[in-house]
Amino acid sequence: MSTSSASFPSPAAAASDEIRGYVRQRYGAIAEEGGDGCGCTASGCCGGPGPEAGYGEKLGYSAEQLASAPAGSDLGLGCGNPLAIASIRPGETVLDLGSGAGFDCFLAARQLAGTGRVIGVDMTPAMIARARANAAASGLATVDFRLGEIESLPVESSSVDLILSNCVINLSPEKPRVFAEAIRVLKPGGRLAIADIVATAPLPSTIRHKLEAIGACVGGAALVEDLRAWLHASGFERIEIVPRESTRDLIRQWTDDPAAGDFVVSAFITAYKSAS
Repeated sequence: MSTSSASFPSPAAAASDEIRGYVRQRYGAIAEEGGDGCGCTASGCCGGPGPEAGYGEKLGYSAEQLASAPAGSDLGLGCGNPLAIASIRPGETVLDLGSGAGFDCFLAARQLAGTGRVIGVDMTPAMIARARANAAASGLATVDFRLGEIESLPVESSSVDLILSNCVINLSPEKPRVFAEAIRVLKPGGRLAIADIVATAPLPSTIRHKLEAIGACVGGAALVEDLRAWLHASGFERIEIVPRESTRDLIRQWTDDPAAGDFVVSAFITAYKSAS
């Protein structure tokens, strides 16, 4: 897994395809290595294959959830538990943006208990291959993994009840497009339930401009007020962004600059598409 410290003039000026290329390479390597080191860190927080002991609990997953997911689906790449705010209902169609090895998709499918369906979208071929292998081993026939970018979703318009995402939208260099696509694919009255990294203060250039920090889910974090504005402009309503101050110390481990935790924090984000 590369930990390059190459930098760009600014995230806005950086070529979108170059950022995506770096992110795809980084997370593709994690998928191929089987989670040998966490994608959320520069140095690796796992201490071996898969996430470190207790990491899932720190993010808010229950022991039952962690035990129920297929082996190899939890690579320790999240920053929260979006299912805790999702209120999944029987028969719903659930979409996971940046589904990785499928961990949150499998948990959602178990909550649906054979009803509805779950779609996972990821831009990394190695992650899709790993997720599909996990799905085949799990026996969960209602989960479908698709290769694609979250800025251009391979999903029909007005076909999804609930969108999940876990520490992925911060990686996108075109976040307004992500939210525009999200509202396109949601049914009227559909909703977002997202765990992601947000900036509570403007990031210093030493973090914002560093490609490794972008790949580690820190450098690309958007300010809370910007996220709210993009969601509103896309047509979302009832927008709620709840920073989780308790995650700052965890985030300090994710880059070689421990000051990152002074500027970014994990947050729960919910928003709704109008029912009319």
